Amino acid sequence: MIADNGAAEARQGMLFGDVLAHITPETGYRGRIACQAAGITYRQLDYWARTGLVEPSIRTAQGSGSQRLYSFRDILVLKVVKRLLDTGVSLQQIRTAVTHLKDRGVDDLASITLMSDGASVYECRSRDEMIDLIEGGQGVFGIAVGHVWREIEGSLAELPSEEAEPILPVEDELAKARRARRNAS
Repeated sequence: MIADNGAAEARQGMLFGDVLAHITPETGYRGRIACQAAGITYRQLDYWARTGLVEPSIRTAQGSGSQRLYSFRDILVLKVVKRLLDTGVSLQQIRTAVTHLKDRGVDDLASITLMSDGASVYECRSRDEMIDLIEGGQGVFGIAVGHVWREIEGSLAELPSEEAEPILPVEDELAKARRARRNAS
């Protein structure tokens, strides 16, 4: 379980800088680009999307041949998941942490440091909270999400992105017949 260790500190002004100024809420990255930026394999990406660990927020797979599109934030979470896995945190704890991160606003993510003792994941917002955690014997390693943010910015600045096109509903023959009947009535 991710534990929130309290008081919010002054937010670090670390949102999209000049590097990714062109990003809009519709800017997405295909799976291969997301993998490259997050340092994961396509197999991991596919598994995490299918199991709901980290799903693409811009466009999900809509059947054979469709392309998922991941947002900057999705790729940030992918990289954090990778780091947590690399340090031995259980997938169950990672799922809990990811659920907690999804509830956070964009501003909040840049100021969070995730600490873990290998069993639990804790959220720290200040040096004092990190020191308290370490002195209590709980913290073994930490992931500064703001630092991961900057790494992703640097990676994505040189990789291709695309703007998501609106997905129009697919209408099959039966749906067309129903609509025609309704319009005729």
